[in-house]
Amino acid sequence: MKFSLLLALCICFLSSTNFNIYRGEVLDSYNGVPVYYNGENYTNVSGRNISSDGYNLGLKYQCVEFVKRYYYEYYNHKMPNSYGHAKDFFDKSLNDKEFNQERGLLQFRNVRTHRPLAGDII
Repeated sequence: MKFSLLLALCICFLSSTNFNIYRGEVLDSYNGVPVYYNGENYTNVSGRNISSDGYNLGLKYQCVEFVKRYYYEYYNHKMPNSYGHAKDFFDKSLNDKEFNQERGLLQFRNVRTHRPLAGDII
């Protein structure tokens, strides 16, 4: 929720401000993890971001890359399957509170018994 709000505020600010900002520049940070600008076109790709230990963080400046980099830097978490799109993070075959082996995370469904917490992937 906080990330969505932050992203929405960044988009509003950038669309109403006339200044030169370039792809790859830091816009902000969340818990010390930088948020990079990806340009006006969200489909821009600037190569793959690989950590110093060889872990695939994703395509630079994309939303999935931020989520994986955030989990890697803030929680020291590596997803066992380091590839895929945002839609691939949720395994539809799992029940509520089951362990998602592809992502190495506990998965919750929208059953309204558990509220998302700060840091959860929504």
